Amino acid sequence: MTYREVELNDETMQRLIALSADWEAEQSCYGYRENTAEDIVGNRVFLAEEGGGIIGYLFGHIETAKNIRSILPDGTSFFEIEELYVRPEYRSRGVGKALFGCAEAVLKRETTFLLLSTATKNWRAVLHFYIDEVGMDFWSARLFKKI
Repeated sequence: MTYREVELNDETMQRLIALSADWEAEQSCYGYRENTAEDIVGNRVFLAEEGGGIIGYLFGHIETAKNIRSILPDGTSFFEIEELYVRPEYRSRGVGKALFGCAEAVLKRETTFLLLSTATKNWRAVLHFYIDEVGMDFWSARLFKKI
């Protein structure tokens, strides 16, 4: 397997959109829908690949903190992870952790923080992954209950 940052081209864009359609079909996240090109353009893209195929991806962008002073002072640079996805048959094999590590290694030269939000239905597994496996800290939670 290889892990790398890529320049976005039409072929990679279409492959990412197809993977996001698979993710939507899983119904594993509240409100998740298939990406369009507009969702991906302008983001930094990291891929996990095997045998010429994409088995996972991470994308996001560098931002400057504003009005989140409880976690970062205004003006602090951070990378906002928009999506991290691994095909189901490759999960629990270290692919997500390696993909996250690849992005972290590249981005640490440009920023000092990684941030993300999640709308997963399997919050126990996601918190285990992000806190226990890749070393993130818990900052906040937004809970809901349909009535």
